[in-house]
Amino acid sequence: MEKGWREIMRGALIFEPGSSVAYETGTWRSVYPVIDMGKCNYCLDCWIYCPDGSIMVENSRIMGIDLKHCKGCGICARECPQQAITMVEECKE
Repeated sequence: MEKGWREIMRGALIFEPGSSVAYETGTWRSVYPVIDMGKCNYCLDCWIYCPDGSIMVENSRIMGIDLKHCKGCGICARECPQQAITMVEECKE
């Protein structure tokens, strides 16, 4: 006899939440962001808008970009009010 719905384990449960840290997605991009630190005023708009959390910040200051996770979407460059971020074409060997 088959188990009824009360006897079977619940489905679609997530016991351990996923994390983008575990998945390096930087190889997907064709362009990547470069920050001109001379123009940057550390407003952190790029950090707020980055969907991948690739903008590295320490003590409220941008320290760089995590290229292992950056997909090259360009949102950071588009949202930067100082135009301190430019998208550069990825060089493939």
